[in-house]
Amino acid sequence: MSELTPITVAYGDGIGPEIMEATLRIIEAAGARIKPEVIEIGEKVYLSGNTAGIAESAWESLRRTKVFLKAPITTPQGGGFKSLNVTTRKMLGLFANIRPCVSYAPYVDTKHPKMDVVIIRENEEDLYAGIEHQQTPEVVQCLKLITRPGSEKIVRYAFEYARQYGRKKVTCFTKDNIMKQTDGLFHKVFDEIGAEYPDIEQEHWIIDIGAAKMADTPEIFDVIVMPNLYGDVLSDVAAQIAGSVGLAGSANIGAEVAMFEAIHGSAPRRAGQNLANPSGLLLGAVQMLVHIGQGDVAEKVHNAWLKTLEDGVHTYDIFKENVSTEKVGTKEFADAVIARMGQKPTKLNPVDYSQAKEAIKVQLKPVKPVKMETIGVDVFLYCDDRDANKLGKGLEAATAGSNLELTMITNRGVKVYPNGLPETFCTDHWRCRFKNKNGDTPYKDILALQTKITEAGFDIIKTENLCRFDGEDAFSAGQGA
Repeated sequence: MSELTPITVAYGDGIGPEIMEATLRIIEAAGARIKPEVIEIGEKVYLSGNTAGIAESAWESLRRTKVFLKAPITTPQGGGFKSLNVTTRKMLGLFANIRPCVSYAPYVDTKHPKMDVVIIRENEEDLYAGIEHQQTPEVVQCLKLITRPGSEKIVRYAFEYARQYGRKKVTCFTKDNIMKQTDGLFHKVFDEIGAEYPDIEQEHWIIDIGAAKMADTPEIFDVIVMPNLYGDVLSDVAAQIAGSVGLAGSANIGAEVAMFEAIHGSAPRRAGQNLANPSGLLLGAVQMLVHIGQGDVAEKVHNAWLKTLEDGVHTYDIFKENVSTEKVGTKEFADAVIARMGQKPTKLNPVDYSQAKEAIKVQLKPVKPVKMETIGVDVFLYCDDRDANKLGKGLEAATAGSNLELTMITNRGVKVYPNGLPETFCTDHWRCRFKNKNGDTPYKDILALQTKITEAGFDIIKTENLCRFDGEDAFSAGQGA
């Protein structure tokens, strides 16, 4: 008998304990070679005074087993409680979120009976870095952070996933026609990495039309890779148009640790009634089995589940007259899947995990040295006088004799000085761009500039250096200035 693989298990809140019990029963009946370690997370931990929702001993288990099967949890209402999912993803470096979104027509209602899309979402950065500030009485900001290593990891994972699972195409969604620096970097990395996979078709869509096309014609897509926010939104859309968010499982993959779960919530109103559909968590567990090298068991479980669906044995959420043959509860659904162990569907497509022999690993390419120059600075000011011309002339007078000169002022990204339009609405938040005609700018010149501005009575909120990397401007142009 092969050695058992330790996994960390959390039963969660609401319907969590019921669907976890059903899931473990099914995979163990299939011969899963696992040794569960149970930890407590979620509502009870939160209410004990731990705002993270997870105890130190639980982290120890996760770092030891490196595999986490997690039922849904309830985060208490009110401020101060951190999202356990976000905390876990960031603390353990779970950079990739994988959500297969498959339709099961005619057994589950869908307008897209041929849909079989895998959403691969970057999981750690983008706007979800959670760096926000109120900068003036009228303006708040959220920093969108896209990194080259973060983009490279998720894009390479998407191509490796496609190759391992026999997928034919990888599509990238961004909004780089507007966010040319952040989304532009993600798209650039996609093209660079894609060149290493000539056997896989690849394409890029702007997120808005891409999302519309996915909602309308999902069968033209195969694997879609996206930055964090877009992936979060569209993975739920994809799961729902496939038939039901309640049927979708999810994997969160890191270099060392991986977490597997359903994408739905804890549904406390359905708790303790033997009603909940365990399918989402079960399909998350299938991904877990593949990840730990037990693809043979994963295949057996997944095909038995498909056969159960095909035979019309359904929980209340997908039951429908003239299609379903039997309405069952959580425990009875698990019994039905176990009874079909070793069988395969005949109308739905059976799965084959024979190629998925080991967890996907990605390796970053060596970092190339670049030449970095600072050629100016954007100085952000708070000023509740809405006269852009008055502000511009005041700044020019205050900074006379500086090595940097004012080239423009924008308000909410729109140029208002010089030669702005009187119709442009302005807030109390101004970006004032100063550039050095001679190119590279010592930081002491930027400090001297800030001193002049401050001594003239202006309120500086923050600054952003204007840089060039290998001679290429690395900042948004702002209507040419």
